[in-house]
Amino acid sequence: MLVSYQEVVEAHRKIGPFVHRTPVISSNYLNERVGADVFFKCENLQKVGAFKARGAVNAVLSLSDADAGRGVITHSSGNHGQAVAYACAIRGVKATIVVPEGASSVKVDAIRGYGAEIEFAPQADRESRVAELVAAGGMVIVHPFNDRAVIAGQGTAALELFEDIPDLDVVVVPVGGGGLASGSAVVASEVGADVVGVEPEVVDDAFRSLRDGTLYGATGARSVGDGLLTGLGDITFSILSRSGASVVLVSESEIVEAMRLVATRMKVVVEPSGATVVAGLLRYASQFSGLRVGAVFSGGNVDLAGFAP
Repeated sequence: MLVSYQEVVEAHRKIGPFVHRTPVISSNYLNERVGADVFFKCENLQKVGAFKARGAVNAVLSLSDADAGRGVITHSSGNHGQAVAYACAIRGVKATIVVPEGASSVKVDAIRGYGAEIEFAPQADRESRVAELVAAGGMVIVHPFNDRAVIAGQGTAALELFEDIPDLDVVVVPVGGGGLASGSAVVASEVGADVVGVEPEVVDDAFRSLRDGTLYGATGARSVGDGLLTGLGDITFSILSRSGASVVLVSESEIVEAMRLVATRMKVVVEPSGATVVAGLLRYASQFSGLRVGAVFSGGNVDLAGFAP
């Protein structure tokens, strides 16, 4: 069974005391550029600075006492790691995060700040390193996206968006592993709206997977959108495929320009992965013209020094 709408509703009830109901904002400038009414859900203002808090808190709070007592482990480029560390701190259980070598220092420092232990591994070896540590220590894995409790938790962002802004035609979200996209698709399908994921051109596995109906692995390429480097999981791929979701692609320069535009025009700091939604709306404006569009700023954890003009 795939994730149900009721699971998202239950996740929303469960995580409510521990996450923010983030604001929704708009920009007349962007509305004119896109030719649509666009409403941005500010998950950059969420606990740990990203929507990932929703899924991690739901997953960790859903564990049995016996499983939670074994400790929790995951792999993450940063935001999910922070989220799991935060969720484990809430529950008072040990967290270990396997982080790719070269990950953002801002995100690594934040993970440590929530009290988690960090293990570094090459990007391609993160999952195998998690498996080694689980075999040695018996910890419970909270997968970054291919987990029903995580997906249900991520879907609560879209649930709130539809509650605050009725009659949306489409929701636009960044897509990496597909947790946010598939959770949003569960909610959007319930109310008859569409979901469009936005992905960097250099890591186009989700685009090709949904286009061809075949689950492809991650490309292994690097992108300024460092939260979007992973491929879809079998659960997220199935949900997105069955919902009829689509993915559009944006360039590296479009992502950086979108990030700067949001900072200068909307006075909001979003990380490159989150700025992909603006890049997608601008590049494919004709696709969204005349619609009521919801979009998710997925996170705000960024080292601004790397993007100074």
